[in-house]
Amino acid sequence: METKKYFPTVEAIENASRVLDEIIEPTPFMRNSNLSDLYEADVYLKREDLQIVRSYKIRGAYNKIRSIEPEVLKYGIVCASAGNHAQGVALSCNKLQIMGSIFMPTTTPKQKIEQVRMFGKEYIDIVLTGDTFDAANAAAIEFAGKSGRTFIPPFDDPKVIEGQGTIGLEIMKQAKEPLDYIFIPIGGGGLASGLGAYIRQVSPQTKIIGVEPAGAPCMKTAIDKGEVIELEHIDKFVDGAAVKKAGATTFGICKDILDDIIVVPEGAVCTMIIQMYNKSAIVVEPAGALSTAALKFYADKIKGKRVACIVSGSNNDITRMEEIREKSLLYEGLKHYFIVNFPQKPGAVLSFIRDVIGPSDDLVYIQYIKKTNKDFGPALIGIELSAKEDFSALMSRMDSNGISYEYINENNKLFEILI
Repeated sequence: METKKYFPTVEAIENASRVLDEIIEPTPFMRNSNLSDLYEADVYLKREDLQIVRSYKIRGAYNKIRSIEPEVLKYGIVCASAGNHAQGVALSCNKLQIMGSIFMPTTTPKQKIEQVRMFGKEYIDIVLTGDTFDAANAAAIEFAGKSGRTFIPPFDDPKVIEGQGTIGLEIMKQAKEPLDYIFIPIGGGGLASGLGAYIRQVSPQTKIIGVEPAGAPCMKTAIDKGEVIELEHIDKFVDGAAVKKAGATTFGICKDILDDIIVVPEGAVCTMIIQMYNKSAIVVEPAGALSTAALKFYADKIKGKRVACIVSGSNNDITRMEEIREKSLLYEGLKHYFIVNFPQKPGAVLSFIRDVIGPSDDLVYIQYIKKTNKDFGPALIGIELSAKEDFSALMSRMDSNGISYEYINENNKLFEILI
């Protein structure tokens, strides 16, 4: 006899909402005038960045932990997380006064590690291991088996999925009119599964769009291939959504409920982080900007529509802002790097600045060491433009002045080594 496939029901999500009343309050559902004007649509943001742990993850974590029998829970719990699930588990341990071991990748931003300690206090210990979520997850599962503690999955579990689905319940209560589109970020798929399943059942006309980072499209890959596939390599920049392998349970739900999945370049995510901060005073982490960054790729379809975006978290480390700005400039075509071979004669660099750098261009990086025993010496040059359209004029000046150069923005291997 075939086992019945799991699907989060409206009743199960309503039950999860009653459990969560013990620890959280509904987050705002707000119209964003800047994004609405930009896309000529009514764009609403579900502000999970304002959640008690600054992300939605507390919902699934607490709902799962509260479902465990007290005599089992007293032995403690274990989880793995790149940060946000860890904070939800940590706060749950603190509130319920149970012990938890939290495994995190060694690449987790320091700010997130400190937040986990703050929320968990004396009820948690942190283990940094592996350089990806998947490596930390494997270590946590192994530890749970040896220690007898209960493992709390970050996404691939019915109770976690139902907890995340409570966001949909809140949105449906808060939205004054029906939604045409809802954009949901995807890491392992817990949020998209729970929230998407609720929306599909109570608002079937709403288009449900999943959003993944281009460097870690595990759910799109799984759906395209018809089975869960572990990605060989991922870009870990969007750390809250950088997952190599989608969940088996979440895959089964997402393939049935999602109308589309968009993969968004990391540079576009960075541009949106800056835009939301500068124009709306909203601080988001990379994963928290996925849904709003996706609007650019759906601009024609959402025009005149009512749209919801899940702002999933705001646990951003301020020390990453220079990297975020750099990635944004590169993506927008405003920053360009060259290796320039300068003649070994006085005034060569000055001539380059005078004849090549345009009046609105900015020389932002130069690394040059004169080699007196050679005719030419290489320099690494970085130029920032005020407009993308200025690039062709810059290249024309390089060529007309006989500059010997190599453009390295598109040389991935060389770019990664030098920049």
